[in-house]
Amino acid sequence: MTTENVAAPINPWAVAQQQFDLAAEKLHLDEGMRRVLREPRRELTVHFPVKMDDGSVKVFTGYRVQHNLGRGPAKGGIRYHQDVSLDEVKALAMWMTWKCAVVGIPYGGGKGGVIVDPKKLSMKELEALTRRFFTEIEVLVGPEKDIPAPDVNTNGQIMAWMMDTYSMHMGYTVPGVVTGKPISLGGSEGRNEATARGTVYCIVEAARHLGIELDKAKVAIQGFGNAGSIAATLITAEKATVVAVSDSTGGIHNPNGLDVARVIQWKQEHGTVQGFPGSKDITNAQVLEVECDILIPAALENQITEKNAGKVKAKLIAEAANGPTTPEADEIFWKAGKFMIPDILCNAGGVTVSYFEWVQDLNRDHWSEQVVNEKLKGIMVKAFQETLAISRREKIYMRTAAYLLAVQRVAEATQLRGLYP
Repeated sequence: MTTENVAAPINPWAVAQQQFDLAAEKLHLDEGMRRVLREPRRELTVHFPVKMDDGSVKVFTGYRVQHNLGRGPAKGGIRYHQDVSLDEVKALAMWMTWKCAVVGIPYGGGKGGVIVDPKKLSMKELEALTRRFFTEIEVLVGPEKDIPAPDVNTNGQIMAWMMDTYSMHMGYTVPGVVTGKPISLGGSEGRNEATARGTVYCIVEAARHLGIELDKAKVAIQGFGNAGSIAATLITAEKATVVAVSDSTGGIHNPNGLDVARVIQWKQEHGTVQGFPGSKDITNAQVLEVECDILIPAALENQITEKNAGKVKAKLIAEAANGPTTPEADEIFWKAGKFMIPDILCNAGGVTVSYFEWVQDLNRDHWSEQVVNEKLKGIMVKAFQETLAISRREKIYMRTAAYLLAVQRVAEATQLRGLYP
């Protein structure tokens, strides 16, 4: 039995509020502002029927939460997962508010989810579920109101169905209602790699700051989906050596390095990274604890807790996933002198290129991948340096520094707008 299953489940919403409280305390935010920013602005729960292939009708539950709209329309993904809960979606929406503010893009935070295991649905059932769910949350969404995107178990095809559903109801094509669409429907070049690319831009900056030579660095990656597998490819291009990776089935380890391209091919052929020739099978939890310089958690939240944080050997932790580290684990890392690139900064490349996609859609424009990547690099490096400067000035952890930067920006926007009426 792995460590993840033993402890009582950690409530991500409690974690998100705890992280906010720390920042609010340091910023000396007044009580009223704390109350406003501590809660989501809107929470929508929907129960909707879907006709299954065998003719039966199933009712699914879904959510859309808007945390804060002070800086612009809500932005955030929609995930399909059997463990989705309202508290999880609220936490993710709050993190999106801070994430957009850290990188300085004009959005507030939103998030959505449906309680479903999409692997158990046929393509037809998946499409029916997607279109019906999007119709139910349409009271909140729109290109100027709330712009969803892909997240866990959702992809460009699902975004295409959502865009089409909204457009059918409007009577004309509205590409800007969702991002993460296929290129042929107004998607952006470089969107697929954006989360991983932003993570690697941050790692390069952090390595320079810490004096880590990337060509001698060993990297472990938990999660080998979109963000994890692309991060593995990009970090290899920076001459680093990937020694361990894992997916939902388990992990593999080779202290001398893995051939990332071959691992990706192996996973496509076998549906798992495990069993890869020349590597040793290990558990998902063990990937976090292998001997390495850089750890990239790119799976789900709450993977690094007070139970295993002390066993993490990496000097640099780069959170490509949302909320993989609990506040108690943060404390352990801080005392151990480890350097953390927090999720709201590290994985903001995805939402940044989503923003580029939205701008292109609103202007009926299309940028080259080179333009997208250059703009992304500029934004990520600036946000990293701003966060690092706060961290050094205030002698605080990078996560707290990122929160100070983000919460300050959101509080200022909220303050200037005032309370209506």
